Amino acid sequence: MKARTLLCGWALYALGLPAQTEVNPYIPGATVEGVTYYLPRTALRFTVVAEKQVYTPGEFHKYADKYLRLSDVNPEPNTRWRIKSIEVAPYGVPDAQKAYSIILKKRTIAPLVGLTRDGILLSINTTGKEETLPPVPEATDAPKRPNPRNYMNQEILSAGSNAKIAELTAEEIYDIRESREALIKGEADNMPKDGAQLKIMLDQLSLQEQALSQLFKGTTDTSTEVFTIDFTPDELTDKMVLFRFSQKLGAVDNDDLSGAPVYLSLKSMNTLPQPQEDEKADKKKRKMEEGVYYNVPERIAVNVFDASKEYCKGEFPMGQFGNVEILSDVLFDKKATTEVTFYSSNGGIKQLTDNAAAE
Repeated sequence: MKARTLLCGWALYALGLPAQTEVNPYIPGATVEGVTYYLPRTALRFTVVAEKQVYTPGEFHKYADKYLRLSDVNPEPNTRWRIKSIEVAPYGVPDAQKAYSIILKKRTIAPLVGLTRDGILLSINTTGKEETLPPVPEATDAPKRPNPRNYMNQEILSAGSNAKIAELTAEEIYDIRESREALIKGEADNMPKDGAQLKIMLDQLSLQEQALSQLFKGTTDTSTEVFTIDFTPDELTDKMVLFRFSQKLGAVDNDDLSGAPVYLSLKSMNTLPQPQEDEKADKKKRKMEEGVYYNVPERIAVNVFDASKEYCKGEFPMGQFGNVEILSDVLFDKKATTEVTFYSSNGGIKQLTDNAAAE
């Protein structure tokens, strides 16, 4: 997303007029002639990659033991799912309870304000860069399998019954194995001239055997599916159901008990000191009420797990679990030289530069 930049106010330095940047809580229908910005709540995007394995019995599975001595062939089709990975990434969404307006007044100076497309405060007097979510990986289809009919000779194809076709196919598989063994031992009638030709011939024989053997063994096709879950926490939790997952059905609804729960834990790291009552500080803060509001986010430990496995964990600053503080309007009124950028995912200060002090 590109950031939007808005110039709030008029530059009247030459007139020597007093400067007062006024920032007030936004009131729908009552706040006029101002630019409204939001502080963000931190949302979490969970990206789940699930693997799907579909087993299909072979057409001749009931002859597998008789002709190929395969005694453990499963005659029943089945589908199995498993979670390969879960990744989590934070991003910001506007907090409707933390909306403020920079009032546009004549005869005043107000800062250059950068907002995200959603109206989240991104920068003041400079250009900020909005954080972006990582790309979602693409799902993968099961690889295409060779058609076993393409490797059957005329005798097999013209057989009158499935039993006979199965018998002749098994004989062809044994012939392929003998031919491959002869090539490996160097005893074939038409030996290849070099190693490259030998590899090509061996690969081709392996492909033929694989294609014909699947008629007895069956096939297992593996693919992946990807889905995302967007969640904006309102409170901390030791254990809540993020989603449910079934080995037979994959991801299912949270009220579908056929799926086992995958849990989310959100715990505060207690990185912020507890607020204390201080009369002098409160008095000073009241004088700053017209400054720029920003978040001081709390760091939250995020963990995703089920009954037997931990899938991912991390620590993220989250705006809704921290405090709201104020940057004094004095920083932006003298010559509007203070530059500030904010994290769009949590509303905290990324960088603050006082150019006047640098001079």
